[in-house]
Amino acid sequence: MNKIAVLTSGGDAPGMNAAIRAVVSASHYHGIEVYGVYRGYKGLMDGSIQPLTTESVAGVIHKGGTILKSARSEEFKQPENRQKGIDQLRSLGIKGLVVIGGDGSFIGAQKLAEEGIATIALPGTIDNDLAYTDETIGFDTAVNTVLDAITKIRDTSFSHEKPTIIEVMGRYCGDIALYAGIAGGAGTIIIPEEKGTKDQMIEQIRQGHEKGSLDHIIMLAEGVQSASSLQSELKEKYGISSRISVLGFIQRGGDPTSRDRILASRMGVEAVELLKNGHSGRAVGIRNNQIYHLSISHALKKEKTIDQSMYHLTNLLSL
Repeated sequence: MNKIAVLTSGGDAPGMNAAIRAVVSASHYHGIEVYGVYRGYKGLMDGSIQPLTTESVAGVIHKGGTILKSARSEEFKQPENRQKGIDQLRSLGIKGLVVIGGDGSFIGAQKLAEEGIATIALPGTIDNDLAYTDETIGFDTAVNTVLDAITKIRDTSFSHEKPTIIEVMGRYCGDIALYAGIAGGAGTIIIPEEKGTKDQMIEQIRQGHEKGSLDHIIMLAEGVQSASSLQSELKEKYGISSRISVLGFIQRGGDPTSRDRILASRMGVEAVELLKNGHSGRAVGIRNNQIYHLSISHALKKEKTIDQSMYHLTNLLSL
């Protein structure tokens, strides 16, 4: 294989640029031409494909976002539209593709593999919602971004002696809320996998009041309910006034942590090695700090579950 391409798809995640850089650097090391596909699968269909050199990725390892841009594309689900993308790659002699993104991006990569394009998928999503890998590119940075926000929010929460509800991303997976909440000393953590009860939360707030702690931090994953609806519920049912802070897209931005830069670099190099050695339809992940790979289909079938030991820790620390 002498020509490959790389694209980023779906929501952006800090560390994607580090992965792109690794793909480009490893490709040039092995004498492989590498191209960048701009704006994900949409750009693939449109032919927004340009050569990438080591100069193209110089100085990007520390930058958040993705230099290749990103987009969501419902159209790519249609076979005739995927064929447009395949035709674009083949017109340039490109036989391999590295896809960096979440589960939707993985599905697209799997379809391309079935239709004759060698593909390798890298997990780039801040939610950490892909079960086959211990960690996804961007997750550690997102947790640290939220942690920084918790520290600042706690200052004003302490000053006004009111509970604060912090809503973070996590529609189906509550890892951001869980890990940032533990690190930030949250009093209550509410996640989709373990919603708990409102009575339990009220008891935690009450215990905090008894200890003289009125600045109770409630970490809320967006998949459970909105911060505003929980705020109204606390007021109407329990007479508790609270403040809310919805962090939103701030969680996607910022310079990637060293952990994410290293993870992305290791995965990017592995992707190129797999393509060079004739592999296709594989998802790269990490288990016990070891990079490994499995079929994309098996990666997608694995069901994400919460780390019960971590969740138990939140209950102990909230007392």
